[in-house]
Amino acid sequence: MAKRIGAGGGVVVIGLGRFGKSLALELESDGMEVLGIDADPRPVQAVAGRLTHVVQADATDAEAMRQLSVHEFDRAVVAIGSSLEASVLAAFVLRGLHVPHIWAKATTKAQAQILEQVGVEHVVRPEHEMGRRTAHLVRGKMLDYIEFDDGFAIVRTRPPRSILGKTLAEAAVRSKWGVTVVGVKATGKDFTHATAETVVEDGDLIIVSGERRKVEAFSNQ
Repeated sequence: MAKRIGAGGGVVVIGLGRFGKSLALELESDGMEVLGIDADPRPVQAVAGRLTHVVQADATDAEAMRQLSVHEFDRAVVAIGSSLEASVLAAFVLRGLHVPHIWAKATTKAQAQILEQVGVEHVVRPEHEMGRRTAHLVRGKMLDYIEFDDGFAIVRTRPPRSILGKTLAEAAVRSKWGVTVVGVKATGKDFTHATAETVVEDGDLIIVSGERRKVEAFSNQ
């Protein structure tokens, strides 16, 4: 079973708590095949019938993971946040099975650092990152916000009045504020790619990219 999924580009999700369950169900709803694993029978039973493949097993047991053909997968997510030991050991097992791409959830900065030292390629801190993201939204006019590691950000926001009724070239957004309007959504329409000739009107939504502080300053005019 698992070998067939892994060979077809499936994803292993280890730990079916709130984060892991949500992730696994979202991946499956997008058409990906998911192998969900948890040592506790309760979360396994909770997603039985909702995930195509779900197994009660100890992800820190290398032989058990090999029997499930986890080594056939090229992507795995360690969604164990409550136990540092279990999280690190599961990641270590995945590394030993030569799974190429591993994501892992961390609840603290120290846990994130340990997972990175074990060799986890992508460490995520959902609560921390969501808290930072929400803080940006609460204190400004932005409707959605994504920040990357290098300080680059992309936001969805209402356009400031200073650019309304003008083409983006006339508004000189890039030269004045150092940001780029990459998309515009007029009321009742889909987002479209913005060009120098795009005119932004009152009621539109815009997608803006650039350095975090400059994007915030532009959005909060």
